[in-house]
Amino acid sequence: MEYRILGDSDISVSEIGLGCWALGGLNTKNGYDSGWAPVNPSEAEEAVALAIEKGVNHFDNADVYGDGRAEILLANILDRLGENNEDFIISSKVGFHSDGPEHAYTPENIRSQCEKSLRNLKRDYIDIYYLHHGDFGKDDRYLEPAAAMMRKLQKEGKIRLIGQSAHKTSHFEKAVPVLKPTVLQSWAHMMDTKFIVENGLAGQLLKKNRLSFIAFSPLNQGVLTGKYYGKDAPRFKVGDHRRNSWKFSNDPLRSIDIKLDALKSRFGDDESTLPSVALRFILNYPNVASVIPGFRNRPQVKQNLVAVERELSSDDMEFIRDLFETA
Repeated sequence: MEYRILGDSDISVSEIGLGCWALGGLNTKNGYDSGWAPVNPSEAEEAVALAIEKGVNHFDNADVYGDGRAEILLANILDRLGENNEDFIISSKVGFHSDGPEHAYTPENIRSQCEKSLRNLKRDYIDIYYLHHGDFGKDDRYLEPAAAMMRKLQKEGKIRLIGQSAHKTSHFEKAVPVLKPTVLQSWAHMMDTKFIVENGLAGQLLKKNRLSFIAFSPLNQGVLTGKYYGKDAPRFKVGDHRRNSWKFSNDPLRSIDIKLDALKSRFGDDESTLPSVALRFILNYPNVASVIPGFRNRPQVKQNLVAVERELSSDDMEFIRDLFETA
């Protein structure tokens, strides 16, 4: 396992981390499905144990994952494994939970949610604390107060690094000069690399400010693993955010099958091939510090860890870019 330094800090993360959204299980928030499939704590513990054995030191969490259940489960797993919680780089986020009717980025709510996450994680500090999205209210009225509170929490030692997660480049562009984060986070996978290409707007922002990028959804929520290959569209339970997602309907899944066939023809077709190729493809972008695929069990983690040994040549990279028409 290789480790990569985050920005100008002295904190290094394993190139493969674990995204903990799925540890929250099924969940609904404000009438919307916001979770994943049901999680078995014993299976999750086996998965984390394997990851640690193979050198994973980075776990990405959030207050909204299962309304805190994912944070609590991760902390309890580390306890049961006899691990020192603070030997790991654990992140969390604020932005979708509010104690009242006010915007989640009020300074009071940021502090409240940070302290709640600290209790859930059984920690005195959070290594990377993200603002979870780029909606700062009308006229971005909460951006400066939120940034000020994040810096205050950092000064108090409750958080080590500040991060910004977002779904739009424009959100990064407005947040970075004010928030001054060390880490940016969003999706990046073979089908969409707009946030990590060096000549893109986000890539230029990363380079100019000496920031690192953490890539969530590097397997496009399992679509790139081949688990849905040739199958009818899956049905998900109430509380699973994938239940009404277009990407899991028949037409988009069948269109991906053709591209997965091309990947198998070039790289092989054992069960770990597609996940390892997908992860290594993203890790070959120089501004990416870590990929954080989700997980619920040991076999998923085992497949993903094959990417540690996977190598992709410049020709391989170009083949994949051409296949998915990405940069």
